[in-house]
Amino acid sequence: MHGLRLSELISALSHALDITEGQPEGHCSRCCWIGMQVGRRIGMSEDELWGLYYTLLLKDLGCSSNAARICELYMTNDLAFKHDFKTVGDSLPQVLNFVLSHTGLRAPLAERFRAVLNILRNGRDLADELIQTRCQRGAEIARLLRFPESVAAGIYHLDEHYNGKGRPDGLAGEAIPLYSRIALLAQVTDVFHTSGGAQAVAEELQRRRGQWLDPELIDALLAVADAGFWQQLAGGDIGPAVLALEPGSRLVPLDEDYLDDIAAAFGQVVDSKSPYTSGHSARVALYVDLMAETMGIGAERRRWLKRGALLHDIGKLGVSNSILDKPGKLDGDEWAAVQAHAMYTETILGRIDAFGELARIAGAHHERLDGKGYPRGLSAQDITLETRIITCADIFDAITAARPYRGAVPVDETLEIMEKTVGSAIDAECFAALKACIHRLPPMRS
Repeated sequence: MHGLRLSELISALSHALDITEGQPEGHCSRCCWIGMQVGRRIGMSEDELWGLYYTLLLKDLGCSSNAARICELYMTNDLAFKHDFKTVGDSLPQVLNFVLSHTGLRAPLAERFRAVLNILRNGRDLADELIQTRCQRGAEIARLLRFPESVAAGIYHLDEHYNGKGRPDGLAGEAIPLYSRIALLAQVTDVFHTSGGAQAVAEELQRRRGQWLDPELIDALLAVADAGFWQQLAGGDIGPAVLALEPGSRLVPLDEDYLDDIAAAFGQVVDSKSPYTSGHSARVALYVDLMAETMGIGAERRRWLKRGALLHDIGKLGVSNSILDKPGKLDGDEWAAVQAHAMYTETILGRIDAFGELARIAGAHHERLDGKGYPRGLSAQDITLETRIITCADIFDAITAARPYRGAVPVDETLEIMEKTVGSAIDAECFAALKACIHRLPPMRS
């Protein structure tokens, strides 16, 4: 078929989770490598290690779902906020310093003061809300990805602390799923190793011993953390080492139906990032499928293209909601950040060998026939028909959906707007197919 392994696909897509958490590329893969060393050290069975492997790669599955709320509450860049938040412990000075250094720095003084006051007054409830959203969504998507309940629970309880003062349920000690305890230990280890090296990790593990982290698991980590361990962790691409660690206890057939489910689930991760993009990837995929069928494209190729449509905006996970949801005009730096999402999409999907062509097609969905698109400014002869189909569907959904700066535009008016760019931005054949298949959709406002 496609010669693709589940581990290859999930580890590649985990890089999308890294960028939405503001983490350096490979964070989830490094956490997987760290956590698997611990799991083997404590004698977990091959079947248990299989579940741990995917819990570690997918620990941040729900991370996009609270991005918009973080921007709203803290009036800040959610990517920088999430990156720095992973270094904050429980002490009052640390928490206060974080709030004061991350809240409304670019906002008018009065607005910033109100935001800080709200957080200081209601901080615990707000933190409960943000983490509950993330945990619940992550577990839901793990189930959509067909992982067992043990993996969903491992993701759901990632933010529980060994002393019972974590979230979402305040579990303590061994009541916290083992997968969650190992994942949190791996996360803390990678974050502090990336910023300060092995010594910084040792100091932080000592501070959080028995507080956030299970002492026995810390001991297991320290027992395997020799010079070679840190050298491997600090190396370039840890991907091949992570793929080699996948336990062989379960053979999961990666058939066409499962590939569809994985694309749909990660499309939901993308769409969870903003209230204005809810359902966007699924709708674009629907329009693409209908248009491609109208244009006589065969069922197998349509199915393949639909996956590209579901994943076309995965690069938006690397763009802050302070930009994506901004109601006013974007400045130059903000516009550059938005444009970068197309290249992020190509880079993330391009990590999967079998998705090479799909990566180029999906990453080019903002190119224009007149050469004025992005990220590469391709001219018409370099833009494939498949990209043109996704572009047309994407523009249609973007206009008919509500945005921070305007309401939804009726279908007839949308088609009139689009028609003005046929030949410059939109392909004429694709536009004709879109108009021809609109009547097959449920009644829409016109």
